[in-house]
Amino acid sequence: MASLARLTPLRLLRDERGVVGAMVAVLIGGGVLTGMCALVIDVGQIYQGRAELQNGADAAALAVAKSCALGNCTPGVAGELADGNASSLTGGTEGVQLVCGSGSLGSCPASTGSLASCPPPPPSAAGNFVDVYTETQMPDGSTLLPPVFATTLLGNSSYQGSTVHACAQAEWGPPSAATTTALAISACEWDQATQQGSVFPPAPPYPQNPLPAASFDQVLTLTPGNGSGCATEPAGADGPATFGWAQAEPGSCALQVTGPTLPESAGTSVTAACALALQNAQQSQIPILVPVYVSLDSAASTYSLQGFAEFVVTGYNLAPDFFEPDWLDPANTCTGTNYCVTGYFIQGVIPSTGSFAGPSLGAFVIDLTG
Repeated sequence: MASLARLTPLRLLRDERGVVGAMVAVLIGGGVLTGMCALVIDVGQIYQGRAELQNGADAAALAVAKSCALGNCTPGVAGELADGNASSLTGGTEGVQLVCGSGSLGSCPASTGSLASCPPPPPSAAGNFVDVYTETQMPDGSTLLPPVFATTLLGNSSYQGSTVHACAQAEWGPPSAATTTALAISACEWDQATQQGSVFPPAPPYPQNPLPAASFDQVLTLTPGNGSGCATEPAGADGPATFGWAQAEPGSCALQVTGPTLPESAGTSVTAACALALQNAQQSQIPILVPVYVSLDSAASTYSLQGFAEFVVTGYNLAPDFFEPDWLDPANTCTGTNYCVTGYFIQGVIPSTGSFAGPSLGAFVIDLTG
């Protein structure tokens, strides 16, 4: 009896395996497991393919939008970004079906409201947008994502695969609000230095990009509220070559600008925080975002905001012990009590999101809007 008791579990285990094997055979014969494989694997591939196509469309839309913001729309960058988001599922390739949008990008098809369609053009005042439509593309040029199990299903032998689609929309424009450096520069200076936004030098880094000509380098002096004006701005505007200090957050050289005005700093000398910020900007050649103002209301201690610009600091002389010579044009180096900041404006994309508002002063934000 003891021997029989020890053998019974083993026999039961063999019996259970036999039952499972028989059940699997029945399911395969009835096509149930094959159907489940088709559902899990083939449908899973379609979901993966669409996720990759969406990632590729998102990256491509942002890249095209950036090229347009910087003044030279380049739809061709979409293909490289789309392929960069593809996996071995499609052999590392994705198809770019269409790049369209505002301006030279050409008109886009009407939105259908489907997952593979972009939304209608954005209603913002800026009106700058790009739509990138992506689709399945295999290394041999086929637009069909081939099945694994689906063709084995009854009545499905002619199925050759699915073409998966995705679309992304990106918008670009000047920001309506931003976190800036407390160095405020007059609108007359921006007008003169950039020929009212028609001329910008190459942006850093150097030597990846060519070094700007020395003629782009400007000398700015601390003379806010002079009201000397210029032909391109309203009467009472501060003249060219003028900067002032805005009121930064405590212990910082940054301030959040959200309205049509920004507060003037009570002092005229550079703060320790702004000294450090300018030093880092000058040595690293990394642009800083600055508010561009039209005029200073001395009674209210507020600047009237024109917009936001990217500024590269090349040198400064703001205190007896706070001096760096100009690295672009040494002839612009200020010495002694001739206090100044030197540098030039560029076009650039800043890491910010939100609504867009004009005028455009060369600083842009990009947002995925669909």
